[in-house]
Amino acid sequence: MIRPLKTLCLFLVAIVPTAAIAQSHLFAIPHFTLPHNLSLWSMFQNADIVVKVVMIGLVLASFVTWTVWLAKTIELRRATNRARAQLKMLEARGNLADAAKACGGDTDAVAQLILTSAREADLSKGGYDDAFKERVALRLERVEAAMTRRVSSGTGVLATIGSTGPFVGLFGTVWGIMNAFIGISESHTTNLAVVAPGIAEALLTTAMGLIAAIPAVVIYNHLARKIAGYRALLGDASAQVLLMLSRERSEAVLPRAAE
Repeated sequence: MIRPLKTLCLFLVAIVPTAAIAQSHLFAIPHFTLPHNLSLWSMFQNADIVVKVVMIGLVLASFVTWTVWLAKTIELRRATNRARAQLKMLEARGNLADAAKACGGDTDAVAQLILTSAREADLSKGGYDDAFKERVALRLERVEAAMTRRVSSGTGVLATIGSTGPFVGLFGTVWGIMNAFIGISESHTTNLAVVAPGIAEALLTTAMGLIAAIPAVVIYNHLARKIAGYRALLGDASAQVLLMLSRERSEAVLPRAAE
C-alpha cells in the first residue's frame, strides 16, 4: 500500500512542472526580436540600390548648398566692401576724369561704372546734352545688370535644391515602404523585425531630404538679401556718377551763357 502511494507522488512531482511549462508557453505573449544595429551607416548599407542613390544625391546636394554659401559669402563680402570704398572715393572726387584716373586698372563694379561713363564722355567730345545723359544711363544700367548677374551666379542651384529636395526624399520614402511591404509578402509574416528596417530607411530618406532642402532655402533668401544690398550700392554709385556729370554739364553751359 505504501509503494503505490509513493509511485503516485513521484509521478505527480514529475508531471506538474512539465504541465506548468507547457501552460506558460501556451499563454505567453509572442516576443519579436528587432534588429539591434539600426545606425545610419548600417541602414545605408542595407538599403535598396534606389534608396542608396537617393541618399547619395541628397548628401551631394547638401554639400553643394554649403559650398555655395561659403563661396558666395566671401565673394559678396569682398565686393560689398570694395563698392563702399569706391563709392567714398567717388564722392570725394571733383569730376569724372579725376575719378577715372583714381580707378586706374580696377575691375570692380563701381570702377566699371566710372570708366564706362568716362568712355562715353570721351566719345561724346564734351556734348553734355539730354541724349548724352540717356546714353550714360543706359551704360550704367547695363553694367549694374552684368555685375549683379556675376555675383548671383550659382545661387539658382540653391532654389532648385530647396524646391526639389523634399520630393526626392519622399520618393526614397515611398520606395523604402514598398520594399517593406514586399518583404512582408515574401516572408508571409507580419513580424515587426521584417518591416522595421525598410521603414527606418524610408524615414531616413525623408529626413535627409529636409536636411538638404531647409538650409538651401534659408541660404538662398540670405544671399538674395545680400545681393539686393550690393545692387543698391551700385545704384548709389550710378546716381553719384550722374550727379557728377550733371554738375559738369552745368559748368560747361554757364560759361557759354556768360559769353
